[in-house]
Amino acid sequence: MKGVLLRLFFVLALPALLFTVWWFASDSSTDVFWPPLRTILRTFPDVWTGERFKDDVLPSVLRLSAGYAVAAVVGVAIGMVIGTYRRVRAVCEPVLEFLRAVPPPVLVPVIMLFAGIDHTMKIVVIASGCVWPILLNTVEGVRAVDSVMAETARSYGITGVARLKDVVLRSASPQIFAGLRQALSIGIILMVISEMFAASDGLGFTVVQFQRSFAVPEMWTGILVLGLLGFVLSVLFQLVERRVLGWYHGLRASARRSP
Repeated sequence: MKGVLLRLFFVLALPALLFTVWWFASDSSTDVFWPPLRTILRTFPDVWTGERFKDDVLPSVLRLSAGYAVAAVVGVAIGMVIGTYRRVRAVCEPVLEFLRAVPPPVLVPVIMLFAGIDHTMKIVVIASGCVWPILLNTVEGVRAVDSVMAETARSYGITGVARLKDVVLRSASPQIFAGLRQALSIGIILMVISEMFAASDGLGFTVVQFQRSFAVPEMWTGILVLGLLGFVLSVLFQLVERRVLGWYHGLRASARRSP
């Protein structure tokens, strides 16, 4: 129980400090673009009602989840192939480096041409940005599989799907999760950007509508919702990561305790 409370303190200490600084720094503000935090918090429950969450927050979360899932499946699958076969990696690496260097937001107008302006476009935009950290980390994770472990598996006749699942994927999973963590933050950014183009709902659309109508406190409440969404998703990701990679964290803890 003491460990849980201590972890909770470390999680909430910095946000609480930043909110306190924000509160006092903005308390006497008369700038229309920099309203006091108390005004923003007072406006929050009036804006983000249950109906607003259903109409704007839920669609954004569903698009983010779909794009992130597509990127995870595609990134891990292609990364496993590229990381396993040296010739495939030699052929694909120049193209991958070129595509990775293209910022996903600049592809939004291009994606709109063939995917339209509906939910598909937003999901494709999110997936196109999230796939690269997952794919590249998967490639590096597969390449870093211990050669002794691979040879031992081959000696025991562990080949094919069993080798990929029990040896390669398991050994590369810490690196894959590092890519998944990076992709999550990228996905939230692209979710907002995609909803600023030809959208009729979503968090990005709502924040822009508030900005265009000079509803500044309402706009700030949308930014707070985005921050809270990112925080909640990060916590959920950490819980999943610790459960899936429990063996890995256990090995690291044992290594630290050993003399």
